[in-house]
Amino acid sequence: MNEFANRWEKVKQRIGQACQRSGRDPKEVHVLAVTKYLDTEATKSILDLGLEHVGENRVQNALPKWEKLKDRGTWHFIGHLQRRKAKDVVGRFSYIHSLDRFSLAEEINKRVLQSGYPPQRCFLQVNVSGEESKYGISPQELEEFALEVANLKTIDITGLMTMAPIADNPEEVRPVFRELKRLQGKLQRLNHPRLQVPHLSMGMSQDFEIAIEEGATWVRLGSVLIGGEKRGG
Repeated sequence: MNEFANRWEKVKQRIGQACQRSGRDPKEVHVLAVTKYLDTEATKSILDLGLEHVGENRVQNALPKWEKLKDRGTWHFIGHLQRRKAKDVVGRFSYIHSLDRFSLAEEINKRVLQSGYPPQRCFLQVNVSGEESKYGISPQELEEFALEVANLKTIDITGLMTMAPIADNPEEVRPVFRELKRLQGKLQRLNHPRLQVPHLSMGMSQDFEIAIEEGATWVRLGSVLIGGEKRGG
């Protein structure tokens, strides 16, 4: 518990410094604690610190924790989502950060209509870096994809999400975050009532300060909060 608390205090300081450097209000930046490597009790400890938002990327691992802690915090699904598992995510997770193809949007639409749940909040995942190992729509296809999804009233497009490459120097990935910010502006200039895309989900433990400087409103933090493997989030 103390270990988590100490890390959380340091993270808040670093967020504050990044906001100061970029002239932003720290209240604009939401922290998503990536708890995929934590058991239920450790996840509860994270929530006990006052962290409201938790992120999971594997449905089968997340559901047992969600069942025990569903009345605590807000749950985000941040991993690649298979169509057949959408039924387990819709209605449980308040946000999906990885909507990257229309077939998945159609499945989410079907599940929301069948269940009567409120519209599902989703981030459109964009593969800004162009890495073959990463999921996401290409920047060139984003506008057409966003307009298609906007026609589905069962989905609220919360914003855009991207994953930057792993780099020894975080400065190397600044252009990735800057490009997502540019794409956000491009969608907003369409003046579509369902494409306000107010949020940017970008930045993880190794590069979140750079992401904040470039406009992130959600940062997905794993190892810097919970310790362990550097690439854990």
